[in-house]
Amino acid sequence: MLIATWNVNSVRARLPRLLDWLEKRKPDVVLLQETKCQDEAFPEEAISDAGYNFAHFGQKTYNGVAILARKRIESVQRGITGGANPDEERRVIAAQVEDVVFVNLYVINGQEVGAPRYFDKLGWLGDVREWICANFSVQEKLVVAGDFNITFDDRDVHDPERWREKILCSTPEREALASLCSIGLKDAFRKFHEEAGHYTWWDFRTKGFQYGAGLRIDHLLMSPPAFESCLASEVDLEARGGEKPSDHAPVLATLA
Repeated sequence: MLIATWNVNSVRARLPRLLDWLEKRKPDVVLLQETKCQDEAFPEEAISDAGYNFAHFGQKTYNGVAILARKRIESVQRGITGGANPDEERRVIAAQVEDVVFVNLYVINGQEVGAPRYFDKLGWLGDVREWICANFSVQEKLVVAGDFNITFDDRDVHDPERWREKILCSTPEREALASLCSIGLKDAFRKFHEEAGHYTWWDFRTKGFQYGAGLRIDHLLMSPPAFESCLASEVDLEARGGEKPSDHAPVLATLA
């Protein structure tokens, strides 16, 4: 099973690129973030014609998460409140595909350290951790993936001193990510790539991709059964290049 997570930065604006990528890489399951459209505006016909089922939890202009799969998508959960809070931001969707449970997250960016949204981010991550613990088991094949907007450590940062204690790299954010992993999740990418210099996001404004100035903030976290079955993981840099790309590259992994 080839799986991928990708902050597509508007599924409608990037639809031609997404469809080309699906045809080229042929992933079995894709977790999309920042789809930026309501459910009724999701390009369901194009996705279906490409051979994928889908589940979407969308929001006009902002946020939005989706799961695409070649096989049947079952037990879909939208949001951590199950619809109890109609004002909940569309940042979480979970479902089962074959014997794997997927939790797709689009974590709050936080704006800057100390801003109100920064504390929203930390609190939200704590809520997500509790929700995952209450609803899913790390004894099964569980993949918690998405755009976390957090680096694990300085290996994930092109210029650690410049980013020291800045947003996406601050100690409280990294501690929140570590707390989520402490329930029994491991970073699949690091199973195969221990070295520094691998990134998944590059700032458009500073031409980060052209200069190799990126951060690794998109992750595939796996429970022990999923991690043990993981045969490979990579960042698809080619998908970040070309005309009108997302500012993120897809991260892929192969499960036995």
